[in-house]
Amino acid sequence: MTQNNNMPSEKAANTPADKLTAKQAKAEHARLEAEISAHDKRYYQQDAPTVTDAEYDVLRRRYEALEKQFPELHSLTSLTRKVGATPSGRFKKVRHAVPMLSLGNAFSEEDVSDFADRIRRFLNLKESAEIAFTAEPKIDGLSCTLRYEKGKLVQAATRGDGAEGEDVTANVRTIKEVPETLKGKDVPDIFEVRGEVYMRRADFLALNERQKKEGGQLYVNPRNTAAGTLRQLDAKITASRPLRFFGYGWGEASELPGETQFEVVAALKRWGIPTNPLFKRCESMGEMLKHYRGIEEKRAKLDYDIDGVVYKLDRIDWQERLGFVSRTPRWAIAHKFPAEQATTIVKDIMITVGRTGALTPTAVLDPVTVGGVVVSMATLHNEDYIKGIGGDGAPIRNGVDIRIGDTVKIERAGDVIPKVLDVVFAKRPNSAKPFKFPAVCPACGSHAVRETDPDTGKQDAVRRCTGGLICPAQAVERLRHFVSRNAFDIEGFGEKQAEFFFEKGWVMQPVDIFTLEKRNKKLKIEEEEGYGETSVRNLFAAINERRRIAFNRFIFALGIRHIGETNAIRLARHYLTAEVMIESVKAAADRESDDYQELLNIGGIGEVVADAVVEFFKEKKNRQAIDALLGEITVEPMEAVKSNSPVSGKTVVFTGALEKMTRDEAKAMAERLGAKVAGSVSKKTDYVVAGPGAGSKLADAKKHGVGVLSEDEWFRLIGEKR
Repeated sequence: MTQNNNMPSEKAANTPADKLTAKQAKAEHARLEAEISAHDKRYYQQDAPTVTDAEYDVLRRRYEALEKQFPELHSLTSLTRKVGATPSGRFKKVRHAVPMLSLGNAFSEEDVSDFADRIRRFLNLKESAEIAFTAEPKIDGLSCTLRYEKGKLVQAATRGDGAEGEDVTANVRTIKEVPETLKGKDVPDIFEVRGEVYMRRADFLALNERQKKEGGQLYVNPRNTAAGTLRQLDAKITASRPLRFFGYGWGEASELPGETQFEVVAALKRWGIPTNPLFKRCESMGEMLKHYRGIEEKRAKLDYDIDGVVYKLDRIDWQERLGFVSRTPRWAIAHKFPAEQATTIVKDIMITVGRTGALTPTAVLDPVTVGGVVVSMATLHNEDYIKGIGGDGAPIRNGVDIRIGDTVKIERAGDVIPKVLDVVFAKRPNSAKPFKFPAVCPACGSHAVRETDPDTGKQDAVRRCTGGLICPAQAVERLRHFVSRNAFDIEGFGEKQAEFFFEKGWVMQPVDIFTLEKRNKKLKIEEEEGYGETSVRNLFAAINERRRIAFNRFIFALGIRHIGETNAIRLARHYLTAEVMIESVKAAADRESDDYQELLNIGGIGEVVADAVVEFFKEKKNRQAIDALLGEITVEPMEAVKSNSPVSGKTVVFTGALEKMTRDEAKAMAERLGAKVAGSVSKKTDYVVAGPGAGSKLADAKKHGVGVLSEDEWFRLIGEKR
């Protein structure tokens, strides 16, 4: 791999667009497109975003910068031509007569000035020519269009992908602020009101309080709740929740009630459509920015969420001359607010354990209001972040650590958990002591470790619990893995059953699966919903069938970090039996021992993997769980690899419907004979073993000149009768 043409994506992402090669830019553009598309789907279709607006904007700006530097990337399918996301399909589709487009973003006063200058140049206006803009808060809700014919509401639709949205007429009719009939003598025959459906913060908090009392689901934030409410299939649910509406523009219209943006919005208000009271006409750049700062100051006190101010050129004839570029109008822009910040005190630092064993620190804060939301917790990322060390080893916050009792600055960028940005060192109390990150898991008491990359000497940022088999924080995930297809693969005991039995307190560790039958007189599983005497009898039979298991599957089932199927086979082939491996790896805890060197010398097992295995077996509670498990099951020894077989060192591909062996049996057989089993045919393939129905792989074999064998020919080759 050459550094110039195949730069790793992480490094490329931090390189200015004009410093990338075309190949690097194309690769990063494709990666960003996939990531942004996924975020669009979660935001517009599922009403469940996983990144903040600020983080999303960074991705968008980078994507657009790449297309600006490399115009060939700007294709007909580019995201810069798209708005929102495709309608979900749960509602009838509505084709917008006039597309509902998105807005470009400005993040600084300079960006706003550039926006105004572009308009002057496009319209060929002199510097002295007066240009007026309207300015109003950018509501954080769900875009919606209301179609009125002869003054009567006939249809309401979401924005969707800009060209096509979802019909939510029945739900919109439940919003009290949306009039069924427009009032006034100047209402056009056809007029589409464009605006935003939202939920007030007070209504959101009251809804969550009601949900809490009733034992229902608590909602994350007003925007997602409003979007999810508007897109309910049952309009009665929508009616039970207090949605509101602000109108700010129009789509299709048989005629307009004015010649400016300001005049049309004034008409909307006159007709009975709610409009934002902070909507204002500004006659200079200074007035626009002053209004922006004024709205920003009021932001925390407003009873609805906003994330910026929208500027629109006031004269409609000039809007029409300017038109659109890609997915945005040239005559409007959203001036986004910076991430919201506040200052508070760290009352405690709490460590939680995730499903993969990661220990994550969270600051417990003296509650503070940030952007109208009461915040009492903030993420501290990892151990190094608390110490004042960045993820790449570079100091952050000038090397100042975070301590209990510290006064800190926090940032709330969007609706995710806030971040601790900085420490107000001057306010640090004398009693504050450096936080000691735990070296043992707070959930189970097992030791917690940070892996070290042997090539770079860098430690992993995350400290992980090694008590994989007994840690309650990881238990469900570990049990799911234990019964997965390539592990114990117990019929009728999959991921859902693992979770169900864990929640009942019946299966907390793997060994508990194999003692279920003994304990069932007390448990009475057959009395649970979805079970009966026959299904329970079948479940116990399936469990008993798995009391004998291949050594490599046993190793894989333990869920040791970095031990997938391939490494499990490598370990099994080397040690041959579970007893030998366990004793040897226990001895390998001494890094100077012959046993550790033996583990390290296994082909394909590097230092990181070896250390993960050692740490797993060094944990006494893991060994106790394994001993208990071995008391209930038998681990079949691994057959030694035959280095002198006819297919040793060869690459084999199995294809088609094999009749004399299963695909798993074929793979195990070939590997036992020293062959490598591949999933696709290439010029490096030595044999293709084909059963009935083999398709494209036969053509690939012919293309590369690879020999094709029937199952009988395969058995003759390896000297086995079937």
